[in-house]
Amino acid sequence: MRGMVKKLLCGGSKNFASSRTSALPEEGKVRVYVGKDKESQCKLEVDANLLNHPMFEDLLRLSEEEFGHSYEGALRIACDIDVFINLINLLKTMHHHNPSSF
Repeated sequence: MRGMVKKLLCGGSKNFASSRTSALPEEGKVRVYVGKDKESQCKLEVDANLLNHPMFEDLLRLSEEEFGHSYEGALRIACDIDVFINLINLLKTMHHHNPSSF
């Protein structure tokens, strides 16, 4: 079950994922690759305003230590996919309850 959820979150089939590669993210979204290595990375789009949250900034700093500054069209996040999704959901919940905190 967990594998199927990851497959859906990461773009479903390879054909779907490759067809979306060249498309720009929606307005107000940022494309990120999440995962500790290229084989397990998942491409996601997150709300751009979440990038300013201190927890997300810490995650970006850790990822910079892991991957360096260079990236290919998207931010790379060195984090387990499940942990990242839980963080995003937490930040969205916090933003919903206190929009001025972002």
